[in-house]
Amino acid sequence: MRNRDRLLSGALAALAGLLAVAAALAVAELLAALAVRREAGPVTAVGGAAIDRTPTPVKDWAVRTFGEQDKLVLRLGILAVLALLALLAGVLARRWRRLVAGLVLAFGGLGALAAAERPDAGGWDFLPSLLGAAVAAGTLWALVGALAPPAAPGVWAGGAGRRRFLLAAGAVAVASSGAGLLARWRNAADAAEVAADRSALRLPPPASPAPPLPAGASLDIPGVAPFRTPNGDFYRVDTALTVPRVDVDAWRLRIHGLGVSRPLTLSFADLLAWDLVERRITLTCVSNEVGGPYVGNASWLGVPLPGLLRAAGVRPPQQGGEADQLVARSVDGMTLGTPLSAVFDGRDALLAIGMNGEPLPFEHGYPVRMVVPGLYGYVSACKWLTELELTTFGDFDPYWVRRGWAVEAPVKTQSRIDTPRGFADLRAGETVPVAGVAWAQHTGIDRVEVRVDEGPWQEAELADEDSVDTWRQWHWRWTPDAGSHRIEVRATDRDGATQTADRQGTIPDGATGRHSVVVRVD
Repeated sequence: MRNRDRLLSGALAALAGLLAVAAALAVAELLAALAVRREAGPVTAVGGAAIDRTPTPVKDWAVRTFGEQDKLVLRLGILAVLALLALLAGVLARRWRRLVAGLVLAFGGLGALAAAERPDAGGWDFLPSLLGAAVAAGTLWALVGALAPPAAPGVWAGGAGRRRFLLAAGAVAVASSGAGLLARWRNAADAAEVAADRSALRLPPPASPAPPLPAGASLDIPGVAPFRTPNGDFYRVDTALTVPRVDVDAWRLRIHGLGVSRPLTLSFADLLAWDLVERRITLTCVSNEVGGPYVGNASWLGVPLPGLLRAAGVRPPQQGGEADQLVARSVDGMTLGTPLSAVFDGRDALLAIGMNGEPLPFEHGYPVRMVVPGLYGYVSACKWLTELELTTFGDFDPYWVRRGWAVEAPVKTQSRIDTPRGFADLRAGETVPVAGVAWAQHTGIDRVEVRVDEGPWQEAELADEDSVDTWRQWHWRWTPDAGSHRIEVRATDRDGATQTADRQGTIPDGATGRHSVVVRVD
C-alpha cells in the first residue's frame, strides 16, 4: 500500500509540474497577445533564439529533412522538452520545493533574455516570459504544497491531500484553458483583421505588363511542374516561426545609408503611386538539393528597385558609388545582403507587392518583398521588407553570411526530372515522356540532354523560352526495355556552361551535380 501511495503521490507531483508550465505558457501568450505582441510569446521567442544559434549544417539538414514543416517540428520539440522538464520539476519539488521554484524562475529569465535579444525585439518583449516564469513557480509551489509534503521520510500524503490537490489542479486547468483560448482568440482576431485588409486591397494595373507568354512555353505533360507555380504550392523557406501579419497602413520602408543623399521613408500608398511593372521570375533557394523542390516560377508585380534607389540619390558601383551592398531588413529582424551591382546591371530587380495576380500571400512577404533574378533567395529575396540600407561587404555581414554561407550567390544551372519517378508504372516497349524543368536564371537555358544507363547523351526538346529569368520545361521520348534503368539529365546554359557531374552540398553557395532517377520497367 505504501509503495502504491508513493507512486501515486509522485505521479500527482509530476502532473503539478505539467499544469504549472501549461499555466505559465497560457498567461505568457495572453500577455503577449493583449499588451505586447504575439512574437513575444515564450515558445516563439525561444524558438527564434534556437534557430539563430543552431549550426548551419543542422539548419540545412532540418530544411532537407522536414521541408516546410521544419518550424512545426521545432515548436513540437520545444513543447516536448518543456513537458519533460515540467515532469521532472514536479517530482523534484516534492522534496526541494523552494529550490525547484527558484530554478523555474531562473529558467524563465533565460526565456526573457532570449526574447529581449531577438533582432526584432520590442522594449517589452521580455515581460511575457518573466510573468510566465512567476506563474509557473507560484503554481508549482501551491500545487505541490496542496499534496501535503511528507512530515517525515517515508510518510506520504493521504486522501485529504490528494483531494486538495485535485481541486487546486482543476482550478489551474480551467484558468489556463481560459487564458490560452483568449490568447488564441485575440491572435486570430488580429490576423483576421489584417487578412481582411489584404483581401480588400486592389492592386493597380502595371504600367509595364509582362510580355505575352509564348504559346509553347508550357508543354502540358502530366507530372511536370506547371510553368507558373500557384501561390499555394510555391516553396517557403525562412526562419520565421510565426508568419508576420503586417498592418499595411502602418507599414513603412526606410532607405538610408552610405551614399544616400536623399533618405526616404515610404508608405505602401507611396509605392502604389510609382509606375509598377509585371515580370515573370523564377526563384530558387540555396538549400535546394539537386532535383529538389525549392524552386518556383511566378508573375511578380512591383516597383523597379533601381529607380527607387536613384530617387534616394544612390549611385551604382559601376558609376563610382560608395556602397557595394544593399542590406534588406525584414520586420522579423532578418538581414539579407544583395550585391548592388546586380541591382543596377539591367535585370528586373523589384520590390514586389503582388504575386500571380494578387497581393503577396502572408507566407511570401506581404505587403512587400524583394525579388532579384539570378541570385539565390538568401541574398536577394527578403520577405516582409521594412528597411534598405546601403553599405559595403567589408562593413556588414548579413544573417546567413555570418553563418558560413557565401557573400555573393549567383544561381547555379540546374535541371530536374519530374517524370517518370521510381514509383512509375512503366511497360516495356511503350513510349513514355521523360520530362522536367531546367533553370539558369538571368543566363537562360540553351540545351537539355538525357541519357539512360550511362549511355550516349540525347538532346531533349525544349519548351519555348519565356525569358532568361524563368525556368524552362523540357521533354524526351523514351521507349524502354524491361528491367531497372537509371535516367540522368544535364543542362547547358546560354553561356555554354554544362552542369558538372561533381556532387557538392548546398553549403556554402548552392548544390551541384546531375539529377537522376531509377525506374523499374515491367
